[in-house]
Amino acid sequence: MDIFQTTGDGLIYRIRVHEFPGLMGNVYLVIFGKYRVLIDVGSGFGESNNDLEQGLDEISDIRREDCSFANITHIFITHGHIDHYGGLTSTKKKTDAKVCIHELDRRIVTHHKERLSLAAHRLEVFLNEAGMIPEEIDNLLDLYKITKSMYQSVEVDISYEAFGMEIGPFKFIHVPGHCAGHVAIQLHDILFSGDHVLEKTSPHQAPEQITNSTGLDTYFNSLEIVRSFAKDVKLTLGGHEDPIFNLVERIDEIRSIHFDRLNKILHYLAEPHTVADISKYLFGDVNGYTILLALEETGAHVEYLYQQGYLGIINIDDLEGLFKKCPFQYVAESCEIKNITHKR
Repeated sequence: MDIFQTTGDGLIYRIRVHEFPGLMGNVYLVIFGKYRVLIDVGSGFGESNNDLEQGLDEISDIRREDCSFANITHIFITHGHIDHYGGLTSTKKKTDAKVCIHELDRRIVTHHKERLSLAAHRLEVFLNEAGMIPEEIDNLLDLYKITKSMYQSVEVDISYEAFGMEIGPFKFIHVPGHCAGHVAIQLHDILFSGDHVLEKTSPHQAPEQITNSTGLDTYFNSLEIVRSFAKDVKLTLGGHEDPIFNLVERIDEIRSIHFDRLNKILHYLAEPHTVADISKYLFGDVNGYTILLALEETGAHVEYLYQQGYLGIINIDDLEGLFKKCPFQYVAESCEIKNITHKR
């Protein structure tokens, strides 16, 4: 059990949960004054719920007081991805805690089936344009839906915006990109970054074509929002992996990863290729759900380059006609990315 303390004497307990096969996540119990707050609740899949409950039992033993679901006051969801909110279906039955999320992700939690259907529809359009064949698309859509099928919609009590992005001592910073309603949460000198900034991994990106308020340009701008107050943060706790002790340095590392990837794509597109081609070039032969992740990551970078005027579509005439499905063929219109800047 990892325990952290803020300068204001808030106590933070990290609970490690198995979210999906091969994916570990962090849930945090934060205790400060009258607040007993869970930050995220895991996926609700496999051992995730049991891991969370056992973690709370262990904290109860450490503190010699009841830290079970019954005494949780609030549940803060960092963003609307299933590995962070999926456990709500089980957790909400055991607690009267107020469930809180950003307005842009609220409907994901409260109208899950509707949002899943819309997202799957937009994903199908993206996969067609990326150059995947119908059989591959069907398989990827099935994979996309199956990890989310166990979740049942849960009512949300509080949206962060409605409370002025503050609840008691907790401050919420809207950092869209990885997810539309993603927030970072600050308590004194500790920041909970969700998946916005992770210790080792460059957080996954998907094109805004699939979900508004995502995309690489949005993510870059949100990184700079965090950079602007990083001097006040001594420790950053992510939704996965280990703590980050130098937030600015990690932001620079993540930007560098994307910059290198953008240039690599640009060089590859000296000849025309689809997003599916580029994905294989960047990530090689991958399997299962990783195929979808690689395509989305590639799509986010291609979308950014196209928006910034570095790419063109050479088969635009093939897109003529109502509802015509045709893979986009991208080609570089500039040989090198110069001065990719961030807005400060």
